[in-house]
Amino acid sequence: MILVSGATGNVGGALVVALAAAGQPVRALSRRSPERPWPTGVQSAVGDLDDAASLRAALDSARGLFLLSGYAGTDELLAEARDAGLERVVMLGSGAVTDAVLQAAQPSTNAVVAYNVEAERSVRASGLAWTILRPSGFHANALRWRPQLEAGDVIRGPWAEVAIASIDPVDIAAVAAISLTTGDLDGRALRLTGPEALRPAERVAILADVLGRPLRFESQDDDTARAEMLTDGVPPHIVDAFFRFFSHGETDETTVHPTVEEVTGRSPRSFVQWARDHAEQF
Repeated sequence: MILVSGATGNVGGALVVALAAAGQPVRALSRRSPERPWPTGVQSAVGDLDDAASLRAALDSARGLFLLSGYAGTDELLAEARDAGLERVVMLGSGAVTDAVLQAAQPSTNAVVAYNVEAERSVRASGLAWTILRPSGFHANALRWRPQLEAGDVIRGPWAEVAIASIDPVDIAAVAAISLTTGDLDGRALRLTGPEALRPAERVAILADVLGRPLRFESQDDDTARAEMLTDGVPPHIVDAFFRFFSHGETDETTVHPTVEEVTGRSPRSFVQWARDHAEQF
């Protein structure tokens, strides 16, 4: 039995489907009963990653766990999992964490890096077999543009010159499935990206072609973009982390890594493929 946390999210949902299609027993974990139907044979479980005790029933008979980073109860959860007989954990972390950052004497002052480093260290010290996935930003992050698309054909955003080798969550799920079911990737932290690095205007041009609309991208200055994020309710420390990543270059999301193809035997899916498959969501 494999327990998949974040099962209603982009990666977790794709992982549940992939494991079920491969005939693996899978239990889909979410904070509340999901509205979506799961594939035949998938068990549903409810629990909170910040409350390890709430996951005891979900962990029963589980041998593998797909875990999200960034939860305060990670140490307690891993202890519960170990006591329940769990053998392997695969954690979804962040491409902003590198081995150098992990081994640095001083803790990072970037909030996103800091909580992912803490989660990685917890997993590595858990006594379980582990794999850590460090993906770039998701193709699915383009869905944040939907409100602007409803208002017109202009998409405005920051970091016009920053190219990101974004990745399809399906590819992250494919690597996670192999990690959980074979053990071939135990003890590794894997940097995952898509097949090419695209600037925002290039992604908008792809959407324009897919949707048949005359879309265009307009660059925002940092002050305007920061104010909008704060108005939209993004916590200030997270906003600050984003600007440190992309305005100050504290992370490399541009380099394309071959890991997905090396692990799965196929090329990662492009933003064009993702956009065509999700056109109706725009």
